[in-house]
Amino acid sequence: MKIGDLVKQHGVSVDTIRFYEKQQLLTPNARSESGYRLYNSADSQRLSFILRAKSVGFSLQQIRELLQIEDNKSQWQCSDVKDKVQDKMVEIAQQISELQRFYQALEQLDQACCGGSISATECSILTALEQGQPVQAEHHLSKQECAKC
Repeated sequence: MKIGDLVKQHGVSVDTIRFYEKQQLLTPNARSESGYRLYNSADSQRLSFILRAKSVGFSLQQIRELLQIEDNKSQWQCSDVKDKVQDKMVEIAQQISELQRFYQALEQLDQACCGGSISATECSILTALEQGQPVQAEHHLSKQECAKC
């Protein structure tokens, strides 16, 4: 099958397939006499594997490692694959924690600012970011003052 067939079958772009080829995750089975890349069912299954691994958050390097295991299953143990999944889970848990910290900090900034029509020279968000200190709502406009903006 040609690259266009693979595109239709998997709902990805030609650029995506070429990117995976450039990253050496996917290699066309052969080329036609006119130079078209040709893929077989194994290539299609490999692309499915890559797309599924990507959809659960694995990076390109992690997908490359999983493909090495996939290509040489008899040389690996199931625990090796499970370790990779658990490592990814730890990584994602850390990212979630970091995103929660970001959200809480942004929430504090949001709550300290009235968002009124006064000049941004009085903006508590900008002041907090400039000074690198936590937002101190009492140093800025009160709710009543803010309501007048």
